[in-house]
Amino acid sequence: MLGDIPEAVILGHLAGRLRARLAAAVRDEGGYSTEAVIVTALLVALAITAVTIIAAKVISAAKGLKTR
Repeated sequence: MLGDIPEAVILGHLAGRLRARLAAAVRDEGGYSTEAVIVTALLVALAITAVTIIAAKVISAAKGLKTR
């Protein structure tokens, strides 16, 4: 379902790349905490953006529904 929304595809790709960076940071303990905080903050920002986009589309679709 989310694959039909172009924004979700882009956000999913970016989230995957960020997860890969976090995994690389776990393997390399030097500077882990700073990079982990940055990656986590970016993932949270992506999640908020995705929820905002999806909510806007749902609200837009709901406004288009006719009731009686």
